[in-house]
Amino acid sequence: MSAGQTTYDGEPIAEEAPFGATVVVWRRAGAAVELLVLHRAHEGPEYEGDWAWTPPAGARKPREDLHGCALRELKEETGLEIPIRRTPLAGDWPAYEGEVAADAAIVLDAEHDRFAWVDAGEALARCRPAIVGEQIRAALGQIEAAR
Repeated sequence: MSAGQTTYDGEPIAEEAPFGATVVVWRRAGAAVELLVLHRAHEGPEYEGDWAWTPPAGARKPREDLHGCALRELKEETGLEIPIRRTPLAGDWPAYEGEVAADAAIVLDAEHDRFAWVDAGEALARCRPAIVGEQIRAALGQIEAAR
């Protein structure tokens, strides 16, 4: 990223990788797992293209540690404060995962206009481009290993 870049709302972004973090939030639904996906409001409620749906995620601020970034973005976007674990996914935008109770309350920020709890296949179908799917798959691998 180049010096001085900002988020859509003018917040400064870290100039060195990793540039942000994704948190794949999940809950138990019987023997299955449901994932939380958020719909971004930027392009309007009908938009379904790349970046329309994502797990909670956001850019790392200058000098912010990655774990702190993930926790901050999770709280800002969903109101959730839960323990999270980093997945083995490396790169410019790593992923974390965290479990919530089945009745956890989601409080959306202004960046998102709705959310859904969906199975893994639906999350992978909705959440594009491919990097988001890689983050979800990394989290699913870790979730399955821990269950």
